[in-house]
Amino acid sequence: MSGALIPVHSIEPLADAVPVGPAPTWEARLVDTLNRPLHDLRLSVTDRCNFRCVYCMPKEVFGKDFAFMPRDEMLSFEEMTRLARISVAHGVEKIRLTGGEPLLRKGLEELIAMLAELRTPAGRPVDIALTTNGSALAMKAQALKDAGLKRVTVSLDSLDDTTFRAMNDVNFPVARILAGLDAAHAVGLGPIKINMVVKRGQNDHDIVNMARHFKGTPYILRFIEFMDVGTSNGWNMNAVLPSSEVLGRIHAELPLEEVAPNYTGETSRRWRYVDGEGEIGLISSVTQSFCHTCSRARVSTDGKLFTCLFASEGHDLRALLRDGSTDEQLSDAMASIWRRRTDQASALRSAQTGAVRSSGAKKIEMSYIGG
Repeated sequence: MSGALIPVHSIEPLADAVPVGPAPTWEARLVDTLNRPLHDLRLSVTDRCNFRCVYCMPKEVFGKDFAFMPRDEMLSFEEMTRLARISVAHGVEKIRLTGGEPLLRKGLEELIAMLAELRTPAGRPVDIALTTNGSALAMKAQALKDAGLKRVTVSLDSLDDTTFRAMNDVNFPVARILAGLDAAHAVGLGPIKINMVVKRGQNDHDIVNMARHFKGTPYILRFIEFMDVGTSNGWNMNAVLPSSEVLGRIHAELPLEEVAPNYTGETSRRWRYVDGEGEIGLISSVTQSFCHTCSRARVSTDGKLFTCLFASEGHDLRALLRDGSTDEQLSDAMASIWRRRTDQASALRSAQTGAVRSSGAKKIEMSYIGG
């Protein structure tokens, strides 16, 4: 886990000035205690979502009376861009916008346009992607592309309309998600990835149908094990369908062979169809840890920096942003957090998962920190 929150007063005294200015030029590459570099930044732009997916924001917890974050507690686009710019100076090359559902954040295209201007120390554009439930993608795809978005990942847990409506729990039809995929592809937001969270007994009957439907298309289908993120989704190991079983079901009908990862730290193991008609991915954070190559930092909507998806605490960057810190002081604070990072929660979990779950230990919810 990420350890104790670094209090604001433990960082160097803050200067009066708050320069935004050009990108900082100090140390460009950070590594943590396990020699893992900072390479990916995930920015949560809202804690709200219009779905109530059973594995993320169940209605029993996130009902009509649930109190979401007040707007003044959320980072502004300028604050997000400032943190992103400093992160890029430290080695971040990929920025993914998450939520909640990020397309619910008004004016999101403005943030994308600001992030699209960032350049790595080597002068390369930053890879900007977005994860969405796809509900507004048909309407937003062109504007997102025009603003500078490169890629989208769309959540789609079943092609069976009854199953999909039950899983999103707001009666949203699968046809509208498929229309959003087509719109995103038409404007060039690719390669497009599709994430299917597999929950045993709820949608695992649709695994092969999903694989068959997207085989030979421009889309990359990825199967994600039902994860024990947060404490509200009723996680139980009995509901986890191991990726090995997912692979076995598909391979029995559509032969596959494993291929090398695209880059170090990729969360998904890649398998391609033997006949050459595309590939799938398997994300196995419950049964096969990938902590040893994890290079991702996450910033919540209210400016907390998390160094692990399974963390219980974050580090308050919003206080620094709003209390007069300089870019260099912000950079030093972020660098200090990453250098102290020891996270390997999935690797250490293994058989202890059930015990940890039943202990009542508080963990950050997926809807707050993003995936």
